[in-house]
Amino acid sequence: MLMGGKVHIYGDHIDTDIIIAARYLVTFDEKELARHCMEDLDAGFAQRVQAGDVMVAGRNFGCGSSREHAPIALKGAGISCVIAKSFARIFYRNALNIGLPMLECPEAVDRIQPGDEIQVDLARGVIYNRTRGETYTTVPYPEFMQKLIAAGGLVPYTRAKLQEAGHA
Repeated sequence: MLMGGKVHIYGDHIDTDIIIAARYLVTFDEKELARHCMEDLDAGFAQRVQAGDVMVAGRNFGCGSSREHAPIALKGAGISCVIAKSFARIFYRNALNIGLPMLECPEAVDRIQPGDEIQVDLARGVIYNRTRGETYTTVPYPEFMQKLIAAGGLVPYTRAKLQEAGHA
């Protein structure tokens, strides 16, 4: 499973209130959330991000509250995956539940620069920096997780499995 695009880089401890401010938690509409994604830290983010782009961040990305709105806002904005040195556990799980892959790769975070174009291969655990001609490795996603991500998350994946089994 391949994905990639331009990178958008942020630092350590980007919490869910920075990803999507509490004042926007009245909706789960991903396009509405996307319009306000990162706006209190980077007011131009929603206008710059393109479908397939990748977010790169430091340590403890997604810390703070356990709201699902944060990964929904990122995915709605067009972010195809997030690469960080580490993630808050509940954010990591919420992101996977909606089909947004999270990759821990400190080497990539240290080497990737703003505006670099990268390609991510989830099956091989490879991050290729097209701009710099560098390759970084991370843990590959198992096949069932690739299918879950391709399906759009846990709920659509489960629905498809139930249909395959004749239970839907």
